[in-house]
Amino acid sequence: QVQLVESGGGLVQAGGSLRLSCAVSGRTLSLIGVGWFRQSPGNGRESVAAMTRSGGDAYYADSVKGRFTISRDNDKNMVYLQMNSLKPGDTAVYSCGADPTGATRNWAYWGPGTQVTVSS
Repeated sequence: QVQLVESGGGLVQAGGSLRLSCAVSGRTLSLIGVGWFRQSPGNGRESVAAMTRSGGDAYYADSVKGRFTISRDNDKNMVYLQMNSLKPGDTAVYSCGADPTGATRNWAYWGPGTQVTVSS
């Protein structure tokens, strides 16, 4: 079992920045793939960014490329999402996910999410 708890969400003006954090427990972080997802009302879950266990390959949705950065600190069992140049369209509940195989396609665990609201 992997437990994930997000933090760092909030209300920010367009153009601002936020850093989301995800605390990971139950499994050594260096062995799992991690990702950030978001969901807004009326829409399905969207993959925003993901990183394999090696940390060498990062995936970003086209809508966030150049603005968001995923990172991980295996020593602290933490995953981060730095979000810059935020837009109202980024408003959503953001969740982190874990792939216990170490890849970024077998999402088996999710955190409860943290709300991000970007005002215009």
